[in-house]
Amino acid sequence: MEPNTEDKIIEYIKSRGQVTANDLTEHLGISRQAVHRQISRLQEEGLIYKIGRPPKVFYLIAEDKVKKEDNTVDEKTKKIIDENFLNITASGERQEGFEGFINWCIKRKDPLEKTAKEYVETLKKYKPYKKDGLINGMHKIKGTFPDTAVDKLFYLDFYSIERFGKTKLGQLLLYAKQSQNRGLIKELVDQIRPQIEELIKKYQIEAVGFIPPTVKREVQLMRELERQLHLTNPKVSLVKVKTPVIVPQKTLNKLEDRIENAKRTIMVDEVKNFKTVLLIDDALGSGATINETAKKIKSQGLAETIIGLAITVSFSGFEVISEV
Repeated sequence: MEPNTEDKIIEYIKSRGQVTANDLTEHLGISRQAVHRQISRLQEEGLIYKIGRPPKVFYLIAEDKVKKEDNTVDEKTKKIIDENFLNITASGERQEGFEGFINWCIKRKDPLEKTAKEYVETLKKYKPYKKDGLINGMHKIKGTFPDTAVDKLFYLDFYSIERFGKTKLGQLLLYAKQSQNRGLIKELVDQIRPQIEELIKKYQIEAVGFIPPTVKREVQLMRELERQLHLTNPKVSLVKVKTPVIVPQKTLNKLEDRIENAKRTIMVDEVKNFKTVLLIDDALGSGATINETAKKIKSQGLAETIIGLAITVSFSGFEVISEV
């Protein structure tokens, strides 16, 4: 029997490893529109996938993919996974929601139904720590520093959870920062904006300070957060002073070194007084940066109350999130 067009495409991709739409058009001798109809159908069936962006797009065999209907996971579990799961692979492929979870399980050779239940149970374990979309971090920072300068401290999510690795927010934060991808930064901002706006409203925050970055990048995450959040509150000017050798906080494993780093390199360049100030940082390890910055603001009499907010935090105590 003569193989149909879909079979020919599959066999051709297998023989080449990766192909473009132009390769398929020339090989099959059909129109470009017909090729795109066929590859769209094969993608929907989970038999091939694409990498790259126009004009350089390649199609590969999805050997680790399965059809959506080939599972017995209940709809409630699927919905929870759809809302929470995101994995960005080592090759930069984005696997999201339940379909992404299927691929993650197959890659690890984990049974889908059993692993899906375990994922939902793991999420439930961390849920009690959140109230109104925020995790209270005061017990952690008080347990780390005898002289705590922040009056309240919150996190939006944990950076990672046991077995399943980085959370959705953790993935977005890591790759938005490392890849300097403004699209990912916008997605991150869109996800965290409601909680930040609610926090500002609830605690009647007058001004906001963004912890300045240490490592020089063309696209700075914290500056993009400040720009894209479109907050109307006045900004507290915080400056990261230049030193002969740049030493990022994430490279310091000792708490005393982190305190010294924050104390000597972050300055408050502000003269206005505010009743309540919100300090925003990306990932919190020890809390030294936020605490030392809060100390300086209070010592200069610039604020009565300071609230700290980190996008993500490690679940355990003082732990350096060295990737971010």
